[in-house]
Amino acid sequence: MKKQIILASAALTAAAFGFETWVGGVAGSYQVNTGFGNADPELNKAGYWFDYADDADGGKSSVTWPTGKGNEYSTDALDPIIDLCQGVCGTITLNKGTLTYDPFVGIGFNVAGENGETADVTSWGGICIAYDFTGTGAKATLELGLGDAGDAAIGSANPAATLKVGTGNNDTFSWSDFKQPGWEKADQKIETSEAITKLVAVKFKVQGKDGSYQFNIMSIGPASGGSCKVTGGSGTTPSGNGGTTPGGETTPGGETTPGGTTPGGTTPAAIGDFSVSTAKAILSGRTLSFSGISNAKVEILNLQGQIVMKGSAASSMNLMGLDAGVYMVRIAGKAVNMSQKILVK
Repeated sequence: MKKQIILASAALTAAAFGFETWVGGVAGSYQVNTGFGNADPELNKAGYWFDYADDADGGKSSVTWPTGKGNEYSTDALDPIIDLCQGVCGTITLNKGTLTYDPFVGIGFNVAGENGETADVTSWGGICIAYDFTGTGAKATLELGLGDAGDAAIGSANPAATLKVGTGNNDTFSWSDFKQPGWEKADQKIETSEAITKLVAVKFKVQGKDGSYQFNIMSIGPASGGSCKVTGGSGTTPSGNGGTTPGGETTPGGETTPGGTTPGGTTPAAIGDFSVSTAKAILSGRTLSFSGISNAKVEILNLQGQIVMKGSAASSMNLMGLDAGVYMVRIAGKAVNMSQKILVK
């Protein structure tokens, strides 16, 4: 099975800050703050979302994202998807190919680093998750990943909790809810209480019969003191043609979409404090214009969260004074409250 993580010997057993509930509807929420990893934000690679599938064993399963992947640092980054979906959403296509078992696709994040570092997450008490999952013929689970070597040692019979079918689901699982599937051999058994002391990744995994399945992971956090939230993707998971990711590889054509344009995508409905309407920021050269809204204030922020320009959606904005790079456009008014990433060249 192909995964983008490897096992490292070091284990982190304490964190300066606890696991903070991740909410996809919050502007710039591209990294899950697990409470582990390097304290330096420039070096901390834990908590970034990744995807993987069954291609290493002969499967042909894939994810079709509603827009292209990528940011200025990585072509695999899911930032544009998170901005659009207010979560991590897409269409999973399961295709058995030559597999001898049911095909699968997974979406996950590393707990303590990008190189398979382990962490003791006992203090989380479990995991809460808000999500959509629709389709017939497959099961979605929340799985505890132990890294390549750890997974192999238990025959990939990882402890997992079963998720529901439907939209707007908000579940909290204690560690006792995570069980091995039951087909593991005697020498592949592991107690969940042991697995959570050497956790590498948390994964949303879909496995079953060939077919298409919609998903949106909107929020995830600790069961202890956490509070997951259903955000904007509920019931409106886009199914556009922004790029297919076979087995977690680079999305063909998956560059950051300038101006937030979503080929084939459907903008999620409004939710809570993070509404998304038909409003859109359109970047043409160095001119930023707006459609779908006129009575709203506009702020442009750099990657450090600093406001570098202000304006109104009633007229276009000239961005000639900005350095080239990625910026967040924040639009707020009576009928809209949204953020959209743009790439200024």
